[in-house]
Parts: sequence; structure tokens; C-alpha cells
Amino acid sequence: MESAIPFGKKELVDGRLRVYYYGYWIKAYEVPADTLLAKKRLIEALTRRLFNHVEHGLNVPGSRLDEARRALEVESDPERRRVKGAMLAGCLFNRAADIFTKLVEVQALGVKIAPDNALMRECGEHLQEALTLGRLVLHRSGEEGLDELWGEPFKAFAFPIEEFYNSRYIKIAQSMQAIDGLRDELIETFAGTPSFEGVQQLLRDFAHAAKIKCETLRTDADIFDVWTSFVTSAERLAAFRPLLPTDAPLADRHQAEDGMQLIVDGKNLTSYVTRARVPMPKSALELVERCRAFRQRYAAAPARIVA
Repeated sequence: MESAIPFGKKELVDGRLRVYYYGYWIKAYEVPADTLLAKKRLIEALTRRLFNHVEHGLNVPGSRLDEARRALEVESDPERRRVKGAMLAGCLFNRAADIFTKLVEVQALGVKIAPDNALMRECGEHLQEALTLGRLVLHRSGEEGLDELWGEPFKAFAFPIEEFYNSRYIKIAQSMQAIDGLRDELIETFAGTPSFEGVQQLLRDFAHAAKIKCETLRTDADIFDVWTSFVTSAERLAAFRPLLPTDAPLADRHQAEDGMQLIVDGKNLTSYVTRARVPMPKSALELVERCRAFRQRYAAAPARIVA
């Protein structure tokens, strides 16, 4: 039985090492040695990924930390404080990365860096403060925050690298659950609607490609095919058009327009989840509610199909 499989179990599946979490066998990758250099590279990669997914303007150099803190302290307007707090969070991440880089350089000279080193403590404090301020930051879409992304560099700093990898597999599995949930909700929304015949398979294909992209690192040899499949399946879904006769009544046209907006928004949200590799529950719930409202609104009068 699926429930009998322990979380974290690793197994070769079709010649590829995979790890099991929440009903999914996820691609597993070799864990690097737990060194300061490995942590530095991991934190740098996680910080780049963070800035790639959050709102613009947060990648403030660590050298401007005092300026960023003062800018927040003197601000009284709530909306402006949110943005300045988000900028301070980004600055703190960069300052922590600066410190960690220098520690690695010193270690390369043969100097032993103890865990209780003053700069190590300062680095951890900066990451912890940035994590606290991360709740102020929005996803680049403006829809909701991504608290999980703000916590990742701190986890990479504070915990063994293998433990960090395991936490990422859990988030990937949860992201796959979110992708499947969005797919199923959209399929149910258009089931039995003649004008949307054919969109169900496009939704399945896109979700399948999205889950593969979600579990695949950019350094993987398969990334060229994986990314291409993800992009082209998204393009095919976005290119879908409802089948309506030329003399379709206004109500049918409204149904087609509303349905296509749901499909496009669902595609976009699935893409956000896939690329960030974290679920976005607030945005997903809003889309589910819109799908259910759509089904209720048009249940009595499905649009006619082209003869």
C-alpha cells in the first residue's frame, strides 16, 4: 500500500534514484559534502532564486545595510514601510552572503572557522532577521508571499546540507500536490462543456510537464528537454480556443471568455508554483473559488459547440 512507504525512502525507478514523499517519487540528487564552501554555494544559489521570484527592487547590496535600516526606521506610512521592510530583507540576505564568502576565503588560507565565530553568528542573525521580514515580501505576480523561499537560505546555513535537501524534497512533493489540485479543479470545471472539449488533455499534459520541471534542477542533463516540454505544453494550453458557432449568443461568448480567463490564470499560477517549487495556497484557494463560481453560474446553460 502507498501509505506503507516511509517518507524519505530512496529507490531506483527506471534507472533513476528517487525519494518518496506524499505519494510522489521525486528525483533525488547527490548531497555535496557539508563544508563552508558547499554552504556558501548553496546560499548563493538560493538567494539568486529568491530574488528571481519575488517583487522587483529587493536586491539591495549588503554594503547598504545601515542605509536600508534607517530608511525603514524613519518611515511611518504602512504601505511604504512594507516595501522598505522588504528591501531591508533583501539587503540582509546579501550582507549574510558577503560575510559567508569572506569566511570561506579565510578558511581556504588554512584558518579554522569555528561554529561560534563572531562573524558566523552575525551571518546567522542577518539571515534570521531577513526571514522575519520575509512576510512583507510578495511574489513577483503580486498575489501572495513566499515565506518558504525566505526560510531556505537560513535553513542551508543552520542545518546540515543533507537535512536541507530533505526539506526541499518535501516542498517539491507539496508543490506537485498543488499542481495536481489545480489540474483536477480545472478539468472538473470544464467537464461536460462541449465548447471546451479537448482542453482536459491539454491540462493533463501541462501538469505532467510542470511536475517534471518542478523536480528537475537546472544543472540536470535533462533540463533542455524538461524545460522545452514545460514551455511548449504551456503554450498549447494558452492557445486553446473554445469551439463556438459564429452566431453564438452573448451568454455563450461570456462563458467562453470567462472560461479562457480561468485557464490562463490557472496556467500562470501553475507556472509560479512550478518555478518556485513551493505551493501557493492563498492563490490556489482563490482560483478554486473562481472555478466553483464559474460552474455554478453556467451549469444550467452550457455553451453550444460548433456544428
